[in-house]
Amino acid sequence: GAHLTAEAAGDDRPSVFEAVAQDSLMAAVKPALQHLVKVLAESNPGRYGVLWRRFDEVYVLLDLLLQQHYLARCSASFSENFYSLKRIPVGDCKQQPLATAGLPKKQHWKSLLLLILVPYLKGKLEKLVSSLREEDDYSIHPPSSSWKRFYRAFLAAYPFINMAWEGWFLIQQLCYILGKAQHHSPLLRLAGVRLVRLTAGDIQALEKKLAAATSGQVHSFKARAQSAVRKALGGIAFSLSTGLSVCVFFLQFLDWWYSSENQETIKSLTALPTPPPPVHLDHEAGSALLPKLKTLCPLCRKVRVNATALSTSGFVFCYRCVYGYVKAHQCCPVTGYATELQHLVKLYSPES
Repeated sequence: GAHLTAEAAGDDRPSVFEAVAQDSLMAAVKPALQHLVKVLAESNPGRYGVLWRRFDEVYVLLDLLLQQHYLARCSASFSENFYSLKRIPVGDCKQQPLATAGLPKKQHWKSLLLLILVPYLKGKLEKLVSSLREEDDYSIHPPSSSWKRFYRAFLAAYPFINMAWEGWFLIQQLCYILGKAQHHSPLLRLAGVRLVRLTAGDIQALEKKLAAATSGQVHSFKARAQSAVRKALGGIAFSLSTGLSVCVFFLQFLDWWYSSENQETIKSLTALPTPPPPVHLDHEAGSALLPKLKTLCPLCRKVRVNATALSTSGFVFCYRCVYGYVKAHQCCPVTGYATELQHLVKLYSPES
């Protein structure tokens, strides 16, 4: 690796290790925040349940604010700036623009859209494929329906589409390692930019810009209002970036803690007795109340058919009743605990 990524003297290209590391940084941040939101939603479904159900949209808004702040201030995304990199337009210009100069508008908006939109759409597509596979396993639609034939064809083609997508990135990285390409990622090529290392002049310009922003004063009311809004948005983005910079050092520990090799150790450390049934039940408007007869489903109030339990709360329902409810609300009908479709457990009686 050191031989393949050895750079000539004066070459400003980052090594492939730096390029891949900054790519994986934001990919590791999202699961960590998602796990935090999930813990909050399970502890208090009424207050944090919306964050869990709309996590993708909330994360996109925060990511948009963060990336816009860094692209405008440093000509780089958050992860690229963390590894002392910047984006410059593709061209044969001998004099590179400073990081504080910003990108041209066309490259700026292309970079922002590709940084935010592509991961969001890819995550939504993966969730759609996962839900279609679950519906296919549970046979929700009749076998002869045209919709089922369509999504079965889509599920059959998706692995090849995903393989082509990942192969495109792999080929681009190999070309970058061998010096045949200026970009390690096709997204940078589509944005019309390339990555280079920050120079001493870039660092000095960034420090001067930060000092001028903190000491600058404006006099007109309109200018003061615009400056206040700009400072508020910048403060939020700076808080997010500072928090992420601190949390980044704990991501490797979280990866190790939740790795498959460490699961046995985690189970031995966190082994607890079976908890008692929930005491504080959600009896608000629209919630299911427990029937007096234990053989009745709390949702349809009839004798249970295909008894299915929720592993998050332990209550038993009809399969069709609880499947539709969990798919629509992502929570237990009785307790309000955050629940997903994979938490459904089919129960079998000795007679069956």
